[in-house]
Amino acid sequence: MKLLTISVPAYNESEVLPHLYDRIKEVMATVSDRYDYELLFINDGSSDSSVQIMKELRAKDSRVSYVDLARNYGKEIAMAAGFDYAKGDAMVTMDADLQHPPELIPEMLLLWEQGYEDIYAKRKIREGETWLKKYTSKKYYQLLQKMSKTPVLPDAGDFRLLDRRCIDALKKLRETQRYSKGLYSWMGFKKVEIEFDAAPRLAGETKWNYGSLFNLALEGMTSFTTTPLKISSILGFVVSIAAFIYMIYIFIATLVTGNAVEGFPTLMIVILFLGGIQLISIGIIGEYLGRIFNEVKGRPLYFVEEYNDEREQIK
Repeated sequence: MKLLTISVPAYNESEVLPHLYDRIKEVMATVSDRYDYELLFINDGSSDSSVQIMKELRAKDSRVSYVDLARNYGKEIAMAAGFDYAKGDAMVTMDADLQHPPELIPEMLLLWEQGYEDIYAKRKIREGETWLKKYTSKKYYQLLQKMSKTPVLPDAGDFRLLDRRCIDALKKLRETQRYSKGLYSWMGFKKVEIEFDAAPRLAGETKWNYGSLFNLALEGMTSFTTTPLKISSILGFVVSIAAFIYMIYIFIATLVTGNAVEGFPTLMIVILFLGGIQLISIGIIGEYLGRIFNEVKGRPLYFVEEYNDEREQIK
């Protein structure tokens, strides 16, 4: 039988993990005649009892594995650890909060058997989210689609089945500033979507506030497009032309009237406007420069404290 890895990054999800395990076990029992599975938990530096629950689940079920990261690196890095440690012929990535229904896995497997290599789940309904979050998410993806040469699919998150070829491809992408939704699109391969209704999280609190969502959006902008730099250049060019025209106007007005044109308020407005444009442009350049700085260090993506009851050695 083929082996399916189900990778679940988790950060302070102790209330949900037993329920997630039960749901996945029930679902995989329906395809047990064709597939064996590995449930791979990635503990992303949780401060609650998440890792202890993972160990207890492994003690009673050998199909459960866990990777305990040395600290909280963030979901994107935790997902990269899942790619590194997955043993399966295919891999399903999903969140621990049960907003991603495990009952969709058999349908994903059927599409995989038909030859698709990246089966991504697209949300139809986003229960438990405010209208503001839904609206800003929609507008962000529309903007990203226009700016990026790599198409990033809206409402298609991390819940997907990946063929071993896709997993091996993602393992080669070791950038530290990661935006997985873009990486999935960038690597290509044969894709197909299925739709699902995202339920509210079963328990616990969401780890995504507006600050972290803004940082993620910024990662997407700067990781897959240089359009902000081009906009900055174009804006600087336009402002320079406008300033040159205004300079000619002042010069001609002075020649005609014989006196320098009074305009201290206008002068201050122009200076402040140009200063603001310069600061914005420097900030955009700084974002890209900071990412170059982080990449050239060549640091490992993460360190592992423990893998399946064994302390990981640093090589």
